[in-house]
Amino acid sequence: MRALIRQVADGTYLVHGSNTNWIILTDGGDATLIDTGYPGDRASLLESLTKVGSAPERVAAVLLTHAHNDHLGSAEYLCTAHGTPVLMHEAEVPHARRDFLHQVSAGTVLRNIWRPGVLPWALHTLRVGGAAQHPVAEPHPFPVSGALDLPGRPVPVPTPGHTEGHCAYHLPDVGAVVSGDALVTGHPTSRATGPQLLPDMFHHQRARAVASLGFLTSLDADLLLPGHGPAHRGPVAQAAEQARTRALA
Repeated sequence: MRALIRQVADGTYLVHGSNTNWIILTDGGDATLIDTGYPGDRASLLESLTKVGSAPERVAAVLLTHAHNDHLGSAEYLCTAHGTPVLMHEAEVPHARRDFLHQVSAGTVLRNIWRPGVLPWALHTLRVGGAAQHPVAEPHPFPVSGALDLPGRPVPVPTPGHTEGHCAYHLPDVGAVVSGDALVTGHPTSRATGPQLLPDMFHHQRARAVASLGFLTSLDADLLLPGHGPAHRGPVAQAAEQARTRALA
């Protein structure tokens, strides 16, 4: 499967991999990569960097929204092969090292296998290496608070709940928010479309995930770039409020 690359703003690309997204922010040939897809997305990931005018060796940093297997799949590869630093919220660092794992268990998936979309999603996950562990040997917390000195000038916005150290990224220069799994617009296991939380089984602490939507309502942005589903245009604050209303219904 080849990734689908969409330029959504100046120097900003949303890439749809196999059931998950990553974001490339470019400045000339240099790039910031936010998330890396499944391990099985590696060829598509590397190709997407080339197609937007960058290259794996020109990635200034990998930023993780969180350390689930469908988001950190090639982070350690880029670090090992090209010396790329892998950055995240400090609470997510031990998760990326796999000191522990906060991810939906096989038992939980089996108990939910009757739900629409769960069986095809689970089979696909196995095919693209989603059950294998690819820890990041030396993950790093953000070196400063506020905007990071990287292409795209992303600003970390902690949004815990999906995982302990989940983090979104505000892109003030283009009026966008990279929301990871704190706020999505679709998923193979969800029948809903538009802004929403992932189904309950995917969250480490669902109540905190709902509460974290409040952190997104304060951001000045009109473009949502989620970890799953298509881009959403319109006030991100309204999208977050719509997801919260759905979650509490």
